[in-house]
This record gives sequence, C-alpha cells and structure tokens, in this order.
Amino acid sequence: MGPGPSEVHPRVLAALGMPLLGHLDPEFVTLMDETQQLLRYVFQTQNRLTIAVSGTGSAGMEAVVVNLIEPGDKMLVCVNGVFGSRMVDVAKRAGAEVTAIERPYGEVFDPEEVKAAIHRVRPKVVGIVHAETSTGAWQPVQEIAKIAHEAGALIAIDTVTSLGGVPVEIDAWEIDAVYSGTQKCLSCPPGLAPVSFSPRAAEVISSRKTKVQSWYLDMTMIQQYWGSDRVYHHTAPISMNYALREALALVVEEGLEARFARHALNARALKAGLAAMGVGVVVAEERHQLPQLTCAKIPDGIDDLTVRRRLLKDWGIEVGGGLGSLKGRAWRIGLMGHGSRQAHVTLLLAALETCLRDLGHSFEPGAALAAASKVYSQSAQPVSAGA
Repeated sequence: MGPGPSEVHPRVLAALGMPLLGHLDPEFVTLMDETQQLLRYVFQTQNRLTIAVSGTGSAGMEAVVVNLIEPGDKMLVCVNGVFGSRMVDVAKRAGAEVTAIERPYGEVFDPEEVKAAIHRVRPKVVGIVHAETSTGAWQPVQEIAKIAHEAGALIAIDTVTSLGGVPVEIDAWEIDAVYSGTQKCLSCPPGLAPVSFSPRAAEVISSRKTKVQSWYLDMTMIQQYWGSDRVYHHTAPISMNYALREALALVVEEGLEARFARHALNARALKAGLAAMGVGVVVAEERHQLPQLTCAKIPDGIDDLTVRRRLLKDWGIEVGGGLGSLKGRAWRIGLMGHGSRQAHVTLLLAALETCLRDLGHSFEPGAALAAASKVYSQSAQPVSAGA
C-alpha cells in the first residue's frame, strides 16, 4: 500500500508466465497492435505515436524530454515535488536552457503564475506533473495547456501516478506529450512506460536538426518498430508486454468511470478514518488530493520508521515514507489499481490505530473504522468493486 509498485492482479501475474515469442513474431506483433489500441483508450487519445517504452516511468520522462528538446532549447518546468525536480535534471542533461518555477510541497500551480512564466521565458516546451507521487497533489492541466499553446509552446505532462486512477484526457486537454508507468494504477510490474505524442509533437520530433540525445529512446527509430514497417530497434521485454496488455484489458473491462469512482470511494474512506485518528494530509485542498495516493502527516511525537516497520512486520502492510522535505514527516499510502479495495482500507486503519495507540497517540478507540464504514455505507457504489 505504498506509492508503487502496487499490488499486481492475478491475471497479470499469469500473463507474465506465458511462453516467450520472438519480438518480430506475427503473434507478438498482433499483441503490440492490441496494446497500442488499449493504451489509446486509457490515455483517451487517437495519437498514432502511442507506445510502451522499454523502461520504467523515468524512462518515459526521459523519452519525452530528449525527443522534444534539442541543445539550447528553452524548457519551463513546474516543480512542486520530487518528480518535477527530476524533470528539471533530465532536461538539463538533454542540453535545454531550463527555467523552473516552484510551489511548496503539497500545493499546485495557478494557471496565471504559469502564464506569467511562459510569457517571460517563451519556452519551446512546458513540463508539469499531473500527479505528484511525492506529495499526492493533483494538478489541473487543461487551462495550462491552453496557455502554453497560445504562446506557441508544447506541453508535456507526467501521468505516472494518475493514469488509470483519475481522468487523463490527452486529446480533450490538447496535451502534446505524456508519459506514465505500468506499476501504479495499472497494477502491472514496473518495466514499461506508456507514452503518447500528439501529431504536432511528432512533427517536432521528425523535423529535428540534431539527433536525439539517447539512441535507445529515439522515437524516430522506435516508431518504425511499433509502426507498420516493424524495423528492428531493440529486443522488446516480451513478458512485460504480455503483462501490460492484460493490465490494460482489465481497465477496459471495468470501465474508466467505474475505476475512477472506485478509487475515489476508497480514498474518501481512508481519509475519514485517518481524520478520526487525528491524522491530517499534506495536500490541504480536497479537490487537489489524489485518490490513489494519500500523503498523511505523521502526528507529533510519532516516529516514522517505528510505525512503518511494525506495519510491515505484524500485518504485512507496506506504506511509503516521505520524500524530499517531507522525509520523516509523512506517510505515502497507495490505493492503486487492484490494490484499491475496502479490505485494504479497513486493515490499514485497524493496524495504524494499534500502532498509534501503543505509541501514546490519543483518540477514540474504533473511531477510524467507524468513520470509514460510514463512508462505505453512504455510497451507492458496490464496495466490492475491483476486488
């Protein structure tokens, strides 16, 4: 129940064990085509250049940056957590002239402050994290995308933690480039990074004056493997592609709206239980709190590692610690994909109540489970959804 990797669905685990095919075998090529169509559904896009990069979510970040950026290009990056800072580092390594604007951890950007920075910098690319894994902050991006386009810039977004857990609408929001990871709300092992480029972004890539910095992540070559020509580029991770195809099929079977509703319901129950124990969350505004990742404030006098070690030892529950300025001050609790279930919420709340009470934190016994149960009882959604 940490910030990822999330619990993997049994069907995805079974797919991993399927016999290998060659990466140019006609059956595997058919599976690649199916995976592309499924990715377009989950990303809500018709972008032709929609593929799964061989590598984790950070490889997706790097693939987007190095393909859009040439040495000397200006890039504006919005930083309100660890992964915005990582985007800055990746862009600098690609030779970009980077300008970073910052918000404190747990806050999101107002479109007007981004607009002011865009008009000042005049960047080629604007990068922003849609779901900041280090804080649980949920950043609205649609208006920022419009502002970027009005200034002639491309917009690239990080959906590593958001894809499959909250709406990601690439075409409707007019996003130029997006990357994600398999190990969060898709409930697949880490190892692939779904990416998608708009026709406008694809044109920028094809008209580059310099070669892409990374041979391995060069979309001018990789798209020929995923396209009709099937030109060999590298040996694809066959088993991971099996797993991703099955994970995406599970998303389609459940339906995006039902999946989003399930994540939202379990998050409401979790936060109600935490509040009953006097545990707050880092992101103050509810509308900017990710349902799949809750960054909970550690109560005064409670040691981070003592609680996390006991949760793991006594109950087999893993939650993440804080990153950056939140280290030792927050727990990152994941309710992602297959792991977003009522049984997980109630087990964690009961276990955390025991830990906190034994450490002297005072609150009404049983209040956490009662608060969570009230949320579930008032919901019209079946509480077993996604189990």
